[in-house]
Amino acid sequence: MSLCECRSRGVICGYPLSIFFIVVNEFCERFSYYGMRAVLVLYFKYFLRWDDDLATSIYHAFVALCYLTPILGAIVADSWLGKFKTIIYLSIVYALGQVVMAISAIHDLTDYDWNGTPDNMTLHVALSMVGLVLIALGTGGIKPCVAAFGGDQFQDHQERQRSTFFSVFYLCINAGSLLSTIITPILRAQECGIHTQQKCYSLAFGVPAALMVVALVVFIAGSGMYHKAEPQGNILLDVCKCIGFAIKNRFRHRGKEFPKRTHWMDWADEKYEKLLIAQIKMVLKVLFLYIPLPMFWTLFDQKGSRWTFQATTMDGNFTVNPILILTLVPIMDSVVYPLIRKCGLNFTPLKRMTVGMFLAAMAFVAAALVQIEIDKTLPVFPSGVQSQLKTINLGRDPMTLTLSQHTVQLAPGQVCQPNSAPSLYDFMCAASIGVAEDIKPNSVHMALQIPQYFLITAGEVVFSVTGLEFSYSQAPSNMKAVLQAGWLFTVAIGNFIVLIVAELAQIPEQWAEYVLFASLLVAVCVIFSIMAHFYTYMDPAEIEAQFRKKDDDHEVRAEKKERKDSRRSQRSSLEMTEGTGSDPKENRM
Repeated sequence: MSLCECRSRGVICGYPLSIFFIVVNEFCERFSYYGMRAVLVLYFKYFLRWDDDLATSIYHAFVALCYLTPILGAIVADSWLGKFKTIIYLSIVYALGQVVMAISAIHDLTDYDWNGTPDNMTLHVALSMVGLVLIALGTGGIKPCVAAFGGDQFQDHQERQRSTFFSVFYLCINAGSLLSTIITPILRAQECGIHTQQKCYSLAFGVPAALMVVALVVFIAGSGMYHKAEPQGNILLDVCKCIGFAIKNRFRHRGKEFPKRTHWMDWADEKYEKLLIAQIKMVLKVLFLYIPLPMFWTLFDQKGSRWTFQATTMDGNFTVNPILILTLVPIMDSVVYPLIRKCGLNFTPLKRMTVGMFLAAMAFVAAALVQIEIDKTLPVFPSGVQSQLKTINLGRDPMTLTLSQHTVQLAPGQVCQPNSAPSLYDFMCAASIGVAEDIKPNSVHMALQIPQYFLITAGEVVFSVTGLEFSYSQAPSNMKAVLQAGWLFTVAIGNFIVLIVAELAQIPEQWAEYVLFASLLVAVCVIFSIMAHFYTYMDPAEIEAQFRKKDDDHEVRAEKKERKDSRRSQRSSLEMTEGTGSDPKENRM
């Protein structure tokens, strides 16, 4: 018999067989999500004909929604349906949304005159918005459930296997992202159509839709092997209720006649256990540190919007970010961090996060420098209040051009256009039509984007991975999901900031916008470093043990008091009985 042969049903090499279905499901789902997202802003710009600012705003609104819905998914899973049913139902919604997106990208759907352009763009916009909302509900709703459901498949003595599972799980996320960001742009570049051949966005969205259906089928196939824990109530709701009661109770007792309490959460001890209040205090301490974090995600998620638009004005084709993630994570863990420890430097998690934020800011400085080089090669187009005119006489006879009392004679084959001189109607004419190149092809190579991608990916590895590790270590045993929800919420807020800046700032130069974001993150980085300096690291397990010991001691004292009172009551009862029965004659009277 081989070492990996099953010794019990549903176990292979010490691992539950069910996790293989979960890992494959996660790979397909991440391929579906990142594949669709890789071409989303291009779909907005070139298919729906939106300008860069509107496309950026809708893109980041969608990403923000994807990171808000996990809170809803966690509440539904823990309080009502359980993780398994939540994943099934929301995956159906997810797959439906991907299919709707693929249908919205079929240009022949409303191309009634067969000219390659949809005639009813409103229908395509409506379908795409419905599809994106369904996708956001699906991907966000299952996000907090899949990893936790995978962890539920292991027993308490399988901690090593559970740790390996989460590593493989994270690897599948990045592998799906890597393959999809390579494949879907290639699919988008193909030409397809019934009447006219256009860029095939329907295929670029259709393949992710098919992968999501595969993910759903694979997950259902393992149904009989899963350990399905029953919903036990959502701790997030309990936390919110406790905080709400503390605030309401503090407001009720705001007068000077009421004694002050050490912490405002102590106003909840009239209704809630002291252990729960202590756990919430630990969570709030970490959540306070989360306040500056959205600014990092404001910059990071522009890889899929502003940086994609920047790449469309460059020459070349490459995918680098997922590759960098797969290589930098083990390099940081195996080489960089051990080397820093050997140098005797106390590189705490919060210091790592500060460095990650600074690297992201430097990435946007690099992006600004690249944008300056791109701007040197771009043609100068008229502004919103200007127009451009070029006249070519293709006839055999001379032609007279009159423009606001200014007349120009064009000989056959002559080309005229306004001169760059101050006079609006000062024309410059060529003797004849010749070979001309008004707009030169993109000459700045995409390789110039490699430094900014390297910096932002290094920042992600140092910031995001460390942030999750820090949050896990500082969270009470039963409130790790609450901090996970708070972490995802910072991503949503960061994307909303991009949306606000894109719509309100209206900065004419793109490089200036990059510098603005970099400056804001540097300022936030300084604020975060000051907050981190005054943060005191906690041991949640030790604090919880102290409160449990206090509760146990209180219970022991209460039990002793109860036994003492019971014995005293028995003695009193005995004395009363003896006193009553001491004189029989009295009793007969």
